[in-house]
Amino acid sequence: MIISILAGIGLIAIRIRAGKKPTTLRKIIIPPLGMATGFIMFAVPMTHIPWLWGLSAFGTGLLIFSFPLIVTTRLERVHKDIYVRRSKAFIAIIIVLFAVRLALHPVVESYMSVPQTGALFYLLAFGMIVPWRLAMVSDYIRLQRAD
Repeated sequence: MIISILAGIGLIAIRIRAGKKPTTLRKIIIPPLGMATGFIMFAVPMTHIPWLWGLSAFGTGLLIFSFPLIVTTRLERVHKDIYVRRSKAFIAIIIVLFAVRLALHPVVESYMSVPQTGALFYLLAFGMIVPWRLAMVSDYIRLQRAD
């Protein structure tokens, strides 16, 4: 749990610093591509979960948890560069999402093993990140064309 809290704090710090440098299409696309390598975990039998659970976790990330990230992330052009501008609510949303994850972890863990729990939360996170980053790509391309 301490490692999860430190990771959450690290994520917030990285996101705050990221807003001070211009972004690129590559910086937007690389994180979900890198995260996609995590699907390799499902080659290990101890991470197998029922399809319905996996689809539910992915769908929850996609339909519920991605929305606040999409709404609070804006790209803006400053001269020739494009910057990621997040609202002040972004940090609060990340903290709430992290708290929900921590609160649900023991409940989910009572029904499945630790590796299966990790797989489930991975699918939730991946479902959350993909639409968020796709929305960012769309905004980035729109701002590039406005040049």
